[in-house]
Amino acid sequence: MVSRLCTFPRAVAVAASLMLATGAAGAQEIVVKVGVAAPLTGGGAAYGKDLQNGVQMAVDEANASHPTVGGKPVKFVVEAQDDQSDPRVGVQAAQRLVDDKVAFVIGHFNSGTTLPASQIYAKAGIAMITPSATNPAITQAGLNTVYRVIATDAQNAGNAGAYAATVSKAKRIAIIDDRTAFGQGEADEFEKAVKANGGTIVDRQFTNDKAVDFSSQLTAIKSNNPDLVFFGGLDAQAAMLVKRMRQLGIKAQFLAGGGVMDANFIKLAGDAANGASVWEYGQPLASLPKGNQFEAKFKQKFGTDILAYAPFAYDATWIAIKAVESANSAAPADINAALKTTSYDGITGKIAFTQTGDLKNPSSTLYQVKNDAWVPVTTKTGD
Repeated sequence: MVSRLCTFPRAVAVAASLMLATGAAGAQEIVVKVGVAAPLTGGGAAYGKDLQNGVQMAVDEANASHPTVGGKPVKFVVEAQDDQSDPRVGVQAAQRLVDDKVAFVIGHFNSGTTLPASQIYAKAGIAMITPSATNPAITQAGLNTVYRVIATDAQNAGNAGAYAATVSKAKRIAIIDDRTAFGQGEADEFEKAVKANGGTIVDRQFTNDKAVDFSSQLTAIKSNNPDLVFFGGLDAQAAMLVKRMRQLGIKAQFLAGGGVMDANFIKLAGDAANGASVWEYGQPLASLPKGNQFEAKFKQKFGTDILAYAPFAYDATWIAIKAVESANSAAPADINAALKTTSYDGITGKIAFTQTGDLKNPSSTLYQVKNDAWVPVTTKTGD
């Protein structure tokens, strides 16, 4: 973990993204705005708050080290916007952060909001680092201000598809997704990987991310006698889906991608949770050198357990802070340039970016619910 930002010998570029304030000792203080965009209300609010807490933790630690840039004290402040997991609102939230002259942005949470919002930041020349949006298209649009600190769906859902076809030995595989950019995107990548590994898709159904009943889709799936059902979507719907599967007598193995491996899924699914499997982004926190310490500090600070993406948000924030240090500047253009070559040994692993802004050497882990608890089964690392 970085203990202190260093003092730089040359003058700092004072950009529109920072303000000068007078500190208690009378010294001019550079205030660097850290943008956060995530769902802070609505169905995804728990994930959004988890993400925001990860950012806040990194910012508080950086400020406690009394950082300086160009000989002037620096204070990082969080500017959060609620995108409500809605693409239209997400664009508005992005524009507000640009208008607020943030130095960089951590977010968005959903792929569906990240895709259009990334265009807003690119026009303004502001770096956007997503800790959770995984649709491959995000970094395939040719924007040089987009970064991600997590595996893509092509990697994570690709692992799920290969696993389903080769390791689980499923002969008849069905798919259902929530039609969001995230859920449909990972279902598409899962299907590609299944077929590439010689597997057979017997049915593909879809719902929407607000649905609470999946009887019609599951009845159709049941008629095709699958031995594995994959769901592309988030935890609450996944729980309702697997519960309804068991009620309808569908005994097929349940498999999902990211955004499902949390306590909420087990709580909502009840007994139906046992045996469910998911491929989740990253490595088990407890297996990482700084994981247990981070988890304890997080719970002490916020009074709650990590939900899913706080460690990724924390690492995304710290690599941006490291870029400020490397650039000797809080100007967005300088931070963005520095991110291309900056690396950071984070909670989730080493953070460094490819030419497209994706994470180098991403990882994902297969988990299964056993005795009402998520248990890691295997981890796959590399591109």
